[in-house]
Amino acid sequence: MSIADLIAAARNGSPRAAGRLLSLVESDRRDEVLASIGPSPACAGPVIGITGPPGSGKSTTIAGLVGAYRKRGCRVAVLAVDPSSPFSGGALLGDRIRMTVHINDSDVLLRSVATRGHLGGLAAAVPAAIRLLGAIGYGVVLLETVGVGQSEIEVAAVADPTIVIVNPGAGDAVQAAKAGVLEVADIVAVNKADREGAEQTVRDLRAELGPAGAPIVSLIAARGEGIADLMAAIDEHHRADSRARRLARARAQILSLAQTRLRTRPDLDRLAEAVVDGRDDPYAAAERLLSSTPQPED
Repeated sequence: MSIADLIAAARNGSPRAAGRLLSLVESDRRDEVLASIGPSPACAGPVIGITGPPGSGKSTTIAGLVGAYRKRGCRVAVLAVDPSSPFSGGALLGDRIRMTVHINDSDVLLRSVATRGHLGGLAAAVPAAIRLLGAIGYGVVLLETVGVGQSEIEVAAVADPTIVIVNPGAGDAVQAAKAGVLEVADIVAVNKADREGAEQTVRDLRAELGPAGAPIVSLIAARGEGIADLMAAIDEHHRADSRARRLARARAQILSLAQTRLRTRPDLDRLAEAVVDGRDDPYAAAERLLSSTPQPED
């Protein structure tokens, strides 16, 4: 099938066609796919980032959100960002038992995306994948990241809102604050709120975030408790969005992807050798890298 045929089939509800298109945006045919779908709609659906420490309940929370959005009649796509390989399944897809109710739903797309060494916990193909999913009719995209600390901050570049999930009694709140993850949290969810120490965790988070900080929602995601409150917080966040915040997210995406491109430039190692050997300095080398000026000859 041609790309145009795949797009038409995906818009008509074919998960297989959508999967093939997502594979293409991870390949060197990405620009071809993006050109075929045209410009992004001004009112694209929400992209909700879910991040937090391993074991915090990201997958369970996502399963609850998928169910809630399906009840609203939305087609939902879930991208699980895998730090190593697109074939291992990632945190969400590797734990299918929590998503069993949605696996056979043709209006729910589950996909793992490899980071392929991209810094920041997000694959370079993710912005293109999100644009594609909106163009073929998925009204909501849920983005689960790998949950490894500082690298998760980049989720805020493509997601709005960014939800940080922590658990009570494990020091997650303090660790999240130290890692800087709370700085990008639009919503904080305390999952497993039936555990001892949950109320103290909420108090600690309020102290860290301050009175103007992100709202805090308590969940017991495994029982579906608190999902309605989380949905309400997401809806309220979208009502408060602004052009200034959208511009900030766009700048962050551009800088992130530009950094990835610079890291793969073939002359980077030669410039580094020139600095180490004293034939160039880091400032001049940086200018050369940005301006594509050839590096000093040996």
